[in-house]
Amino acid sequence: MEFLNESLGFLFQYPLWAVIVSMVIVATLLAFWGTPLWVWAIAGFVALWGFSAPTWAFWVFGGLVVLFNVKAIRRYVLTAPLMKLLDALNFLPEISETERTAIEAGNVWVDAELFSGKPDLKRLANESYPELTDEEQAFLEGPVEELCSMVEDWDVYVRKGFTDEQWEFMREHKFFGLIIPEEYGGLEFSASAHSAIIAKLSSRCGPLATTVMVPNSLGPAELLMHYGTDEQKDHYLPRLATGEEMPCFALTEPTAGSDAGAMTAEGEVFKGDDGELYIRLNFTKRYITLAAISTVIGLAFKLRDPENHLGKGEYPGITCALIPSETEGIKLGRRHDPMGVPFYNCPIDGKDAVVSVDQIIGGADQAGNGWQMLMESLGVGRGISLPAQSLGGAKVATRALGAYTAIRRQFGINIGKFEGIEEPMARIGGFTYLMDAARRYTCGGLDIGEKPSVVTAIAKYNFTELGRKIVNDAMDIQGGAGISRGPRNIFAHSYISLPIAITVEGANILTRSLMIFGQGAIRCHPYAYDEIDALTKGDLKAFDDAFWKHIGHVGRNKARAFVMSITRGFFASSPVGGPAKKYYKKLSWASASFAFLADIALGSYGGGLKIKEKISGRFADILSWMYLATATLRRYDAEGQREQDRAFFEWSMEYAFGQIQEAFDEIYSEIKVPGLSWLFRGPIAMWSRMNRIGSKPSDKLGHKVAQAMQQRGETRDRITEGIYIPEKTDQALGRYENAMKLLEEAEPAYKKIYVATKKKELPKTQPRFVIDKAVEKGILTEDEAKIVRKAEEARIDVVEVDEFTLEEYENQTPSTPKFEDSADAEEIAS
Repeated sequence: MEFLNESLGFLFQYPLWAVIVSMVIVATLLAFWGTPLWVWAIAGFVALWGFSAPTWAFWVFGGLVVLFNVKAIRRYVLTAPLMKLLDALNFLPEISETERTAIEAGNVWVDAELFSGKPDLKRLANESYPELTDEEQAFLEGPVEELCSMVEDWDVYVRKGFTDEQWEFMREHKFFGLIIPEEYGGLEFSASAHSAIIAKLSSRCGPLATTVMVPNSLGPAELLMHYGTDEQKDHYLPRLATGEEMPCFALTEPTAGSDAGAMTAEGEVFKGDDGELYIRLNFTKRYITLAAISTVIGLAFKLRDPENHLGKGEYPGITCALIPSETEGIKLGRRHDPMGVPFYNCPIDGKDAVVSVDQIIGGADQAGNGWQMLMESLGVGRGISLPAQSLGGAKVATRALGAYTAIRRQFGINIGKFEGIEEPMARIGGFTYLMDAARRYTCGGLDIGEKPSVVTAIAKYNFTELGRKIVNDAMDIQGGAGISRGPRNIFAHSYISLPIAITVEGANILTRSLMIFGQGAIRCHPYAYDEIDALTKGDLKAFDDAFWKHIGHVGRNKARAFVMSITRGFFASSPVGGPAKKYYKKLSWASASFAFLADIALGSYGGGLKIKEKISGRFADILSWMYLATATLRRYDAEGQREQDRAFFEWSMEYAFGQIQEAFDEIYSEIKVPGLSWLFRGPIAMWSRMNRIGSKPSDKLGHKVAQAMQQRGETRDRITEGIYIPEKTDQALGRYENAMKLLEEAEPAYKKIYVATKKKELPKTQPRFVIDKAVEKGILTEDEAKIVRKAEEARIDVVEVDEFTLEEYENQTPSTPKFEDSADAEEIAS
C-alpha cells in the first residue's frame, strides 16, 4: 500500500479537477488540429514531467509510444489480430464486383471535403462558377427561344406528340447533338449550356425537354464519345448530331429496375458460317424513351461466350452494343402511357436478333465492360438533365405565382398579402434560388472534367424532390385554376408528370437510402474504401496504414465536433465576409459533426449499415443539404452578394441548416452504439436540440421573399432568368405578365379609388364596378378610368379557366372564355 501511495502520489500533488481539465484541454486541442502521433508523444512526456511522475510511468508511456508509432511492431502486435477478428465477425461489408464498379465510377469532388469533417472552405468558395460562351448564349436566345415559340404545351398533350415542322426544326438546329464534338458535326456545348437549354425547354413544355434531353444524356452518343471505336464514332456521331439517327438506350427490364445488375437480357457469341463472330440477342426491355421512333438502340445485356471466342471466358459480363432498330427479331411500335405525358416511352423485345460483335460499343475489346460504361454515364447524366428540368419548372412557378398572387384578389386584397399564401410562396422562391445555385455549381464541376457520382446523385434526388414540393405548393395556391386543365393552366401537367422524374434514372428512395450515403460513406470517406479493400485482399500493411489513420481521423473529428459545437463554429475561418460568413462557419461545424457521427455509425453497424436504410437516408439528407448550402454560398458570393437577393439567400441557408438539424435529431433518436446508445440518445441528443445548428426560416424572412416575387423588376427577372416568357398575351404566362404590368400602371388610380372608398365617396365593392361612378365624381380622369378598365379585364382574364362544350371536350379543343362586363374582351384576347 505504501508503494502504491508513493507511486501514485504525483497525481495528488494537484487538485484532481485541475489534472483532468488540463488533460482534456490539451488532448482536445491536439486532436482538433490533427497533430501527428509523435507530437502526442512529446506532449505526454511533457505532461508526465510536469506532474512529477515516477520513472515507471515514463517507461509505460514510452512502451505505448513505441507500440503505436513503430509500424513493424504495431502491425503484428495489434493490427494482425484485429484483422483476424474483423474477418471472423464479417464486420466490414463485402463488395460485389458490380458494387465495386459502381463505387469506383467517376471520382470524388467537393463531396469528399464535406465528408472529411475539416472541409477546405477556401476551395469550396472558389470552385468554378462558369458563364455561357457567346456561342452558347446565342443558341439559347436564338434556336431555343424559337423552338419554344413553336411549341405549346397543351397542343403537345392534345396531339400526343410534335408536328413534322417541330421535329425538322430540332434536327436542323442539332438539338440532338448538344454534347457531340464539333469534329463530328455536333455543337459540343458545355454541361452548363446543356443544362440551361433543358431548363428553358422545360419551362415551355415538359415533353419537349424530355425529347431533347434523352439523346444528350445516357445514350449511344455519350457512350460512343467515351468508349466507341473510331469507325463507330465516324459512322454514328454525325448522324446522331443531325437527327438522321434517332437513339434510345435500353436498360430497364420487368425484373431489373433500379437493380440493373439483375438484368436477364442475354447475348450469346457464336461463329457464323462465314467465319465471322456474331451475337444472338434475346431480351425484354421496358420504359425505354424514344424507342418507338428510334433507328439505333443502345442495348445493355449479359454476354455469354460458351466457346470463349473473345478470350474473356464464358461470362465476360454486362456489355453494351449498338443495335439497328430494323434488325430482324427486334419488336418496336408500341408505347407505354406514363401518367398521360406524351413523350415516347416504350417497350422493346428482341428474339434471336443477330448482330456482329463489331456492334459492341468499343468493339470486342470492350465486351464485359458495359457496367462500367453505364455507371460513368449515368453519374454525369444525373447531374444535368433531371435537375435542369426540375429547375425550369421551379422558375416558372416563381414567376407565375409571383404574378398570380399579385393579380388575384380575395376579401378585397391581393392574395399574396395573406400569410397563409406567403408561406408556400417563400418555399417556392427560396427553393428556386437554391436549386439554380446548385445547378450552376454542379455543372461548373462537370465542365472542368469532374465526374462526381455522389454529387450527381445528390442533384438528381434533391432537385426532383424539391420540384415536387414546389409544384404541390403552386397547385395549393392556385386552387381551382390549378386543377382545371387547358391551355391556360400552367401547373397541371407538371403535377401529373412529377412521379416520372422521381422514378427514372434511379428511384429516389434508392438514391437517398443507398447511393448518396451508402456510396459516399465508402467513396468519399478518406479511409473506409482502403480498409475494405485491404481486408478483402488480406493486405496487412495496407490495412494497418488505413486503419490507424482512420482512428486518428475519428479522434480529430470528435474534437472538432465538440469544439465547433460549444463555440458554434467560431474557430472556422470563413473565406468570405458579409452575410455569408456565419454560414460558412456553420458549414464547417456541420461537417465535423457529420463526419464524427458517420464514423460512429460505421463502427457500430459495420457491414450491417448497408441495410440500415433509414439511418443512411438521414445521413444522406445531411450530406445533401451541406452540398446544397455550399452551392448557395458560392452563388451569393460569385454574384457579388447583392443586397436585393439577400432574402432569397438567407431563406435558403436557414432552410438548409434547419434540414441538417432535423436529420441530426432523427439520427440521435435512433442510432444504436454498443454500450453508449444512452449517451447519444440522451445527453448528446438533448445538447444538439438545445444548441441547434439551424431552424426553419423566420416568418419575417419568408415575407420578404414572397413580396419580392410579387414585384416586377430586376430581382424577379434575375431569379427567374433563363425561362421562356411568351410575348403573346393569349398564352398562359404571357397573360400573367401582361396583367401584372397593367395593374402596376393602374396602381395610382387604384389608390384614388381606395381613398374614396374609405371616405365613403364610393361603395365598397370590386374596383371594376365603380369606375364609371369614380369618373362622374371626378375621382378618376377618363384616361385613368381606361387604364383601370384594362387592368381589371386583364385581372379577370388571368383568373378565368378553360371550359369546353361536350364536343370540344371530346376533341380536347378549348373554347373562347367569356367575360362578364368586359367590352374589351376581344382586344385583350388579341
